[in-house]
Amino acid sequence: MATIETTRSADVVVLTASAAEKIKSLMAQEPAGEAEVLRVAVRGGGCSGFEYALGFDRGPAEGDLEAEAHGVRVVVDPFSAPYLQGAKVDYLETIQEAGFKIDNPNAAASCGCGHSFQPAEGADPGAGGCGSSCSH
Repeated sequence: MATIETTRSADVVVLTASAAEKIKSLMAQEPAGEAEVLRVAVRGGGCSGFEYALGFDRGPAEGDLEAEAHGVRVVVDPFSAPYLQGAKVDYLETIQEAGFKIDNPNAAASCGCGHSFQPAEGADPGAGGCGSSCSH
């Protein structure tokens, strides 16, 4: 079996204690071995250009940045890392709704629902509205 090379990095994505507790609770509901790490990524799409992707994975992949926050192993792929540097994942629960919120210092504009963003580099001042892709 090949060795997977990862980079330890505590600075890419930070989890709040509230987010970590919710993530651990959700991981415990998954089949054994299927949710060993939280994968945080960005992908093209959404009404502002990029959207966030949070999901569980069996482990880190080659080249991933890896950190631990409040007992949760977090991995970020090399493409996503520059867009997520310094981002904070929180879990909020109010009377009206509950869900994860990502505070990203690299976002120049965000969709009203917070599910997509436009990175600071190459920001288009005319973009950033919220279209139909913001429905939860």
